[in-house]
Amino acid sequence: MDKFLNNMDLITGTIKELEVINKKSKIKTTDGESMVLNRKEVVKVIKDLQSFLFPDYYTHSEGSENVLSQTELLLNIYNRLAKVIKGACEFNGTDLVCSPEIICEKFIKKLPEVKTLLLKDIEALYEGDPAAKCREEVLICYPGFYAISIFRLAHELYNLRVPLIPRIMTEFAHEKTGIDIHAGATIGEYFFIDHGTGIVIGETTTIGNHVKIYQGVTLGAKSFKVDDNGNPIKDIKRHPDIGDNVVIYANATILGGDTKIGNNCVIGGNVWLTTSVSDNQTVYYQDK
Repeated sequence: MDKFLNNMDLITGTIKELEVINKKSKIKTTDGESMVLNRKEVVKVIKDLQSFLFPDYYTHSEGSENVLSQTELLLNIYNRLAKVIKGACEFNGTDLVCSPEIICEKFIKKLPEVKTLLLKDIEALYEGDPAAKCREEVLICYPGFYAISIFRLAHELYNLRVPLIPRIMTEFAHEKTGIDIHAGATIGEYFFIDHGTGIVIGETTTIGNHVKIYQGVTLGAKSFKVDDNGNPIKDIKRHPDIGDNVVIYANATILGGDTKIGNNCVIGGNVWLTTSVSDNQTVYYQDK
């Protein structure tokens, strides 16, 4: 304690310096008030949604342990999601086109469609990976499915123009799996991610049906167009389009909003592509 008291000038001086830096920063601060957007509450929504969609395989979040029925759980999800959406809008200064409650209703109506897509993703992983001994193994063990499942839920909220929450959801999946799928990407049916570590799928990427992607693949942007002030222009097409029945092997990099990979293509490992590929082509890495 004496040591601490002897260093009070250091303590108070550091705090004052940080206060000055915070005032000059463009990042929002709360002036001592609690954050209106609580990331932990978003994670609870994720866990409860997983438990609702696959009740035999995922457990409820903290605070929902005593929920006995699917009806109660969905009501918990509705109330918690409405609260975090409201908090995200207040924090972000965003005006929604409709109330958080209406957004939650629209989202909940989409859950059967999401479940159907996820079952198709499980099927793609089970049929596509000889190491998968059963579909339940995919659901319980596979990081690719874990990331896809959270992405598909986040994507629905993204389409409903909810700020921040979809990104928090997919970054939570990124932390857990090493798979980075932006909530804005458009991904078709029977999506297959094997191993998954290091995969990056950008916001404006579109991916067709029955696509297989292996670890280390990047579907990214080439270079950003900038405005007159040199700042990147947002909300434009930046990432590639991938057709149906495409296989992209490990560490391939495909860049650019005008890059299109045709149907039934195979892109080999370590390939670097910034130009389009027509249907039914195989592209291999060639060491010059």
